[in-house]
Amino acid sequence: MTLPSNADSHLTRIAAPEGVSPGTGYSHVVWGTGRFVAVSGQCAFDEKGEVVGEGDPAAQARQVFENLRRCLAAAGAGFEDVVKLTYFVTDVADLPAVRAARDEVIAPDRLPASSAVQVAALFRPELLLEVEAFAVIPAER
Repeated sequence: MTLPSNADSHLTRIAAPEGVSPGTGYSHVVWGTGRFVAVSGQCAFDEKGEVVGEGDPAAQARQVFENLRRCLAAAGAGFEDVVKLTYFVTDVADLPAVRAARDEVIAPDRLPASSAVQVAALFRPELLLEVEAFAVIPAER
C-alpha cells in the first residue's frame, strides 16, 4: 500500500480507503507510533467551572476546543497529534458550529477520525455538546 502524502513523522491519515466513500470533514483511518493520550469528554466550562455560552452552540464549541487544547498540552500533545474525536451533541443541527470551531484549530490536511452522536441530554441541561479526543504523540516528546 502507498502511504498518503499527508503522512508525517508519527501519524498517517487516510481520508478515504479504497472502496469507501470519502467522508466530509474527517479521515476514515488514522494510525501512528508513539505514546497514546486519551482526553476525557470536555464540555463548555471555564476554569471556574462556569458554563460558557449557554444556548450558543458556537460559543460552547469554542470553549470545548480550548479545554481540549489545554488537556492535550498537559500531555505534551497538540491538535496535530489527535487521531480521533468523538462528538456528543444534543442537536445535530449544531454540528456546523462544532465543525467551525474544530476548523479553527485543526488543519484540513490533518483531520482525525471522527464520530458524532446525538444524545437526549448531557449531565447538565445547559450543555449542548461534549467532545473527547484520542491522540498519539511521538515517543521522544
